[in-house]
Amino acid sequence: MEMTAAEALVKCLEKEQLEVIFGYPGGATLPVHDALHHSSIRHILVRHEQGAVHAADGYARATGRVGVCLATSGPGATNLITGIANAYMDSVPLVLFTGQVPTSQVGTDAFQEVDITGITMPITKHNYLVKDAAQLPRIIKNAFHIASTGRPGPVLIDLPKDVAQTMIEFNYPETVQLRGYKPTYRGHAGKIAEAARLIARSSRPVIYAGGGIINSRASKELLALAETINAPVTNTFMGLSSFPGDHPLFLGMLGLHGTRTANLAVTNCDLLIALGARFDDRVTGKIAEFAPRAGVIHVDIDPAEIGKNVQVHVPIVGDVKMVLQELLPRLEKRSDTRWLEQIEAWKKEHPLRYETGAEELKPQYVIEKLYEITRGDAYVATDVGQHQMWVAQYYRFKRPGGLISSGGLGTMGFGLPAAMGAQIGLPGERVVLVTGDGSIQMTMQELGTIMEQELPIKIIILNNHVLGMVRQLQKVYCEGRYMAVDFKFHPDFETLARAYRIKGYTLRNKEDVDNLLPEALESPGAVLVNCLVSAEENVNPMVLAGKSISEAIDC
Repeated sequence: MEMTAAEALVKCLEKEQLEVIFGYPGGATLPVHDALHHSSIRHILVRHEQGAVHAADGYARATGRVGVCLATSGPGATNLITGIANAYMDSVPLVLFTGQVPTSQVGTDAFQEVDITGITMPITKHNYLVKDAAQLPRIIKNAFHIASTGRPGPVLIDLPKDVAQTMIEFNYPETVQLRGYKPTYRGHAGKIAEAARLIARSSRPVIYAGGGIINSRASKELLALAETINAPVTNTFMGLSSFPGDHPLFLGMLGLHGTRTANLAVTNCDLLIALGARFDDRVTGKIAEFAPRAGVIHVDIDPAEIGKNVQVHVPIVGDVKMVLQELLPRLEKRSDTRWLEQIEAWKKEHPLRYETGAEELKPQYVIEKLYEITRGDAYVATDVGQHQMWVAQYYRFKRPGGLISSGGLGTMGFGLPAAMGAQIGLPGERVVLVTGDGSIQMTMQELGTIMEQELPIKIIILNNHVLGMVRQLQKVYCEGRYMAVDFKFHPDFETLARAYRIKGYTLRNKEDVDNLLPEALESPGAVLVNCLVSAEENVNPMVLAGKSISEAIDC
């Protein structure tokens, strides 16, 4: 069947069973948008290309499927860059299509021309500039395969306008053959046996679980491992929601703003079982003092991560779900409780705490109330900053994949469009966004998309009128010299919500939270809740730069 390459692109997406694409049109994408007009694929018109890529990201995290977005050439393509880097850092499967000037004009500095494949080379798993229209179906098949296999990540396809208009014979390949790209899924049997022996000999094991558990859908296996060997579990930020937040073996998050119990357990363990985690700097603190007396088992699908930051005694390259399925039958049930008794003593001695005032609204209380109302059974998106860490500390996730947040890149403005993508991907689920007054103003134009698409997202703003995390860092490292962190003017967020025909609330004290937050969360449609909190409130505990994670302070 003969058709234009643009029509073939849409046909390929239909073959991949794509349901939704997030996009913003322009001259270079006219052929593709025209082809989408006749397609069953739902096109979501965002208000900014950054909203498109973050929404595709949120969709992918929530559903486990590949997220797809479409932007025009030049500024449309460059507006995707932050979102691409965000997905790359957090291993999120995306396929991104960008329009490009005609091939005859490539390299001439034509109107809205930019070398987007060159720009994004360091932040994509792979990318393509399509020069031969006949190769487009094969490229798209490869792109979806690369994005979703091995360690997931973004793949970009740049399509010149004249190539998109070229007639081709449509033929979508059934299989993928990529020489040199063969991800390892099954762990080495000998290394798995060695890991089992090391676990059997340990008396103070800790399981350190990261985002790889979410990506491989291995929460069931993680729970089985913890309960079989009676080992406490700590999560990286990206690993939160992979293990039940109310389970007695759960230590909470570790690292920079982790619980003192998690940090002490890792510091004093004799075996660290790292699953789908990469030992990043926010977890380890001072490397020389991170789990200093522990043997380390490291399971990761990306061989480049193993041994990159810490010495590993039993390296296992493979999919964490498949590795655990091989490991579990080799393990015996453990009944020794001495290590867990020490853990319980630390939990009692070092609980998360904050000062509670009679009237002042505490952000931690808002998160605790959110958990109480939802019982941990919600998809919670966040932006980046203090509010993000309070969610990590005080919201006890029940649902695997329930946290949708920017980890590695730390992207302010991610939360609102990501929540939008998650809600579109899971229309029957409860999606809540917790954001800050700084973050939401970076992408708040997507409130228009939320109302246009009739998305019932509940938005909670922890509004302290400052850039809270930067202010906290300036208190600690700059002796309280606050610079460029105070907002002298804010919109009235409740009034802003009404401008977008969204129901709005303003909460000023604990009583307002008790009385109005349940009402807001149960209201139909989109709701915005503006919580007025103090700029003086900080995220505690905190590990200072260059210090061991066992040396956390309150600031």
